Amino acid sequence: MNFAKPEYFVNRELSWVDFDDRVLEEARDKTNPLLERVRFLGITQSNLDEFFMVRVASLRKMQAVAYATPDVAGLTPTQQLAALSAKIHPLVEKQYSTWSRSLLPQLEKVGINLRTYSELSKKQLSFCSQYFHQVLYPVLTPLAVDASRPFPFIGNNTLNLALRLVKEGTAEKKERRFAMVQVPTVFPRVVTLPGENQFILLEEVIKPFIGELFTGFKAKEVQSFRVIRDMDFDVAEADASDLMKEIVHQLAMREHTKVMRLELAAETSKTLRKRLVKALAVHEADVYDIKGPIDLTVLSKLVKAIKNHPELLYKPFKSYTQPALRQPDLFAAIRQGDLFLHHPYDSFDPVVQLIKQAATDPDTLAIKMTLYRVSSDSPIIQYLGAAAQNGKQVTVLVELKARFDEENNVHWANELEKKGCHVIYGLVGLKTHCKLLLIVRRESEGIRRYMHMATGNYNDVTARLYTDMGLFTADPKMAVDASNIFNMLSGFSEPDHFAELNIAPLTLRDFLNDRFDDEIANAKAGKKALIRMKMNSLSDKQMIEKIYAAAAAGVKVDLIIRGICCLKVDLPGISENVTVHSIVGRFLEHSRIYYFYAAGEEKLYLSSADLMNRNLSRRVELLFPILQADIKAQIVQIYELMWQDNLKTRVLQADGSYQKVDRRGLTPLDVQAHLVTAAVAAQRPITAVEEKRPDHFVPLQKPWSPVDDD
Repeated sequence: MNFAKPEYFVNRELSWVDFDDRVLEEARDKTNPLLERVRFLGITQSNLDEFFMVRVASLRKMQAVAYATPDVAGLTPTQQLAALSAKIHPLVEKQYSTWSRSLLPQLEKVGINLRTYSELSKKQLSFCSQYFHQVLYPVLTPLAVDASRPFPFIGNNTLNLALRLVKEGTAEKKERRFAMVQVPTVFPRVVTLPGENQFILLEEVIKPFIGELFTGFKAKEVQSFRVIRDMDFDVAEADASDLMKEIVHQLAMREHTKVMRLELAAETSKTLRKRLVKALAVHEADVYDIKGPIDLTVLSKLVKAIKNHPELLYKPFKSYTQPALRQPDLFAAIRQGDLFLHHPYDSFDPVVQLIKQAATDPDTLAIKMTLYRVSSDSPIIQYLGAAAQNGKQVTVLVELKARFDEENNVHWANELEKKGCHVIYGLVGLKTHCKLLLIVRRESEGIRRYMHMATGNYNDVTARLYTDMGLFTADPKMAVDASNIFNMLSGFSEPDHFAELNIAPLTLRDFLNDRFDDEIANAKAGKKALIRMKMNSLSDKQMIEKIYAAAAAGVKVDLIIRGICCLKVDLPGISENVTVHSIVGRFLEHSRIYYFYAAGEEKLYLSSADLMNRNLSRRVELLFPILQADIKAQIVQIYELMWQDNLKTRVLQADGSYQKVDRRGLTPLDVQAHLVTAAVAAQRPITAVEEKRPDHFVPLQKPWSPVDDD
């Protein structure tokens, strides 16, 4: 059967926009705390900005060189751009109607006001006048545009004011002038006014007084605008003798790329609009008329500025630390058995503490680690540096090409080298995306290796916001594999076999294909066949075809996919056995789980990789097995809990839409809230007996019986 027909696939970019719409639904969901809804709205803006910086930019480049090859769904770049424009413009309208018709009025009801200048009290007007004249005026720079002063460069994601000016005492048509003023980024955009929880945006403070920057002229029109530029870049690594220098050069050049989107205040005049569109050379389809504050990412700053309303936020909670990981000697805990972490319900601190312990441990000989994204003030960097200064052999792979973290990673690579660490930047042509920590110790029995592997980054900040899974182990076979992986990354080693681990692009795709084939064979033999997977995105054509082949053979395929899904469900004879759920909630679902029933053996793997072509073919990714029975049972239970979620889950329909679960007759379940409750409930006083044994965090049981998968 031919599973490769374009009509069997969804365009990747359009599927991403559907995901952002699901995030927007959380901003519109009245069951969420009000300020969290405001945050969700800001997230949709941040998502959309990155989408234009990278994905729209890529399509525009293809269009510019007349690249006309269609994608798996049969759409050319030009067709994709047209379809995206038709989909995103209504999404932006929905964003701003959510703000103006729902969130803003509800904020006002509880005494939180984001005011316009015309709404200010006398005291607030006086404050704004003083703030402008004493603080802002010396910093603002008027930029005239005429024959001797060309249109100025507009930086990516900067907020600017465009003006139409008329010389005082002259006819408007004869003395029309054009100028701009950038809203300074050195001041908070959310300005706190006199009065509790009273705010105004910085540009609204500037506009009434802006004429003072142009003595002898009258401002006929002042409008806000913002541009998003092409912020993606590809380093020609084969031609770059020094990758670090090339990355730094590309970062400097990135700011001067083409404009991918122009946001204008909706009330902008045709004259001003035409002038900006022409000067910025932006496609008309990428011009967005905004009915509200430009750049809704400012809403996250507004939420942070609001005081005395904890009831409008998610209730904070303390992540759980299982007893085995509370003891001073973490190496001893890991020797007793594998230990599983599910963040943010489980604390990320033990990961940091293990590195800290290794840094001063006299028996530790070497630490090897991959870093893709770390926080801006990472304690892990500090402890790796301390380990090197304490005489340990420390090797760190810092991925310089981690998108939008390039500058941060360049900084940390330099810092690690200064402290004596051996820093490597990965393989030519491949991003190193795997999450792997290897610690080598000299013990009485000989050399022993300890590992931590994970689905998410070694980032102590995002570990509180993303759901990820990690494993501590001292398994000897996995340890040998890990050493071979680091030898591959740092040297000229080309291992052709791994005992337990699988690596992209070498073995991961073939390994998964073999597991699919096993399930297909079992289904054809009349045995129970089940595949359950969780990932961020599914877009790899070959893997989708394999899922279709499995489903057509009778394998039941359950997929939890947060974002992009290029697969279609309910295709007759092809994907009727496939069900796709998407969970969007308080935390960003980020863990990757791959489960195969395997005739009752139940093979379970965690991975850093999604089923995307870039992950399987152009990145160094890691897939590792869960071998310990209790941990395997726990992860299977967690997956089942996620599958039974009926509050934050959307189910993919045959027409490509996502629908909320029909909850009639069901006990409501928000899986993330459920796991938070379980983590809090587990934090009870620990007895002396419990301190002596590993104890894996087990979530609360489901409020109903498991569904029969046969």
